[in-house]
Amino acid sequence: MARDPLEGVQDEYDVIVIGSGLGALTAANTLAKSGHSVLLCEFHNLFGGLATWFKRKGGHIFDISLHGFPVGMIKSCRRYWTKEIADSIIQLKNIRFENPMFSLQTTFTREDFTRQLVEKFGIAKENVVAFFDAARSMNFYDDQETTAGELFEKYFPGRPDVVRLLMEPIVYANGSTLEDPAVSYGIVFSNFMSKGVYSFRGGTDHLIDLMAEEMRKNGVDARTRAEVEKIHIENGRVTGITTRGKFIRAKSVVSNANLRATIFKMAGKENFPADFIDEAEAVRLNSSSCQVYMALKPGDTVDESTGDLLFTSTAKEFRTDLLLDPNISSRTYSFYHPHLRPGSDRCLIVSSTNAKYSDWDGMDRQEYKQRKKVMIEETLDAVEEYVPNIRERVAHVEASTPKTFEKFTKHLMGASFGTKFEGLAVSRKLPEVVEGLYHAGSVGIIMSGWLGAMNYGVIVANDVDSYLMNAKPESVLSSTSVEGNTSEDS
Repeated sequence: MARDPLEGVQDEYDVIVIGSGLGALTAANTLAKSGHSVLLCEFHNLFGGLATWFKRKGGHIFDISLHGFPVGMIKSCRRYWTKEIADSIIQLKNIRFENPMFSLQTTFTREDFTRQLVEKFGIAKENVVAFFDAARSMNFYDDQETTAGELFEKYFPGRPDVVRLLMEPIVYANGSTLEDPAVSYGIVFSNFMSKGVYSFRGGTDHLIDLMAEEMRKNGVDARTRAEVEKIHIENGRVTGITTRGKFIRAKSVVSNANLRATIFKMAGKENFPADFIDEAEAVRLNSSSCQVYMALKPGDTVDESTGDLLFTSTAKEFRTDLLLDPNISSRTYSFYHPHLRPGSDRCLIVSSTNAKYSDWDGMDRQEYKQRKKVMIEETLDAVEEYVPNIRERVAHVEASTPKTFEKFTKHLMGASFGTKFEGLAVSRKLPEVVEGLYHAGSVGIIMSGWLGAMNYGVIVANDVDSYLMNAKPESVLSSTSVEGNTSEDS
């Protein structure tokens, strides 16, 4: 008989953390190191949330979202986790763009992008410098009316090719559109566009294993297969949760779940003021993703000149709505060369596309399977240009859709990028309307991937610590606190 996931669980904790994405893991670890008793409940059988992996027969290990993050991740991992984790972060030095407008290779640093914008695109250097400086100075409290599209028009008027170069990677990183606030683009862009793109040597499984080991060493009671069905609230104050039918009391609860699911499914709208519910109901979910996972046969590799990250498109023009179109014209390929997983002779390729949940919902099982098969075949056709004879070389291939993300993460409508920008204010306001209830999930500018998730976990953990110590929670939310300062002395 399978072991009871709640065997030995206590009746009460200082903090219960719902979910195990990077924000949740970091919040739990930070709070435990501060001396609080912490229970972490994850519904899946693996920790990590979207920072996860899966294994297939033949020794193939696929990373779900380990494609790249800013240099600030090194500092955050060293400060909030361990030196071993920080030392395993390495730079990806070959980022490529291939589309009808241009073809280029870059180290994805500010210095290299500045050079290419001046030399290849003919942009005046002062315009490039002014744009980078403007993006770098942005923070949450800035003007939220200016859109990303208006920001580009200000510095690069009439240059859709420049917009494509600067916007496309961030669309894949956090689902931004040209119509979203410029600040939600600028904060993410400026952190990536500092010293390049980085990844984790050893794979997501190794990273999460190290985090779980450190978390438990610091006293976190971490449980898998423990889905939280309800957050209990009495007289405007959180009292605990129910998981697997068991009530567990807590002084505070941190939800790493989707913001709307936290409020409307687990907590219940009846426990919030009407004006707050109006704000929460206005929060829009962000887009989702499709991925095709390809493993080459053992020992077969792709020439590293192909790139680490390859942004491709056959569309003649760049429009963010085209990136969501079911007739896929744009794909980002992540190449996992053997050196990224020491001791492995496997080369894996993950093709990622942004997607809408509605385009995959409502099908019967047979139609859904056929649709996935078509997507796989079209992806193999597309990657053939960069990996010749891919069909003869591939040992395993499969795909995920927004429905897959919904199933394995419980994100509403498979929203792999959380909510739109307005979700951040609602997330931060949660403890003001229900005492002891916090949220550390993917919202607004925090939806920018691994670093944003981790640092938001720290911000929320500090608020919870202050609350538990009967102090007024204080935190500063800016480009540096959210995504990590990327300067030399950060």
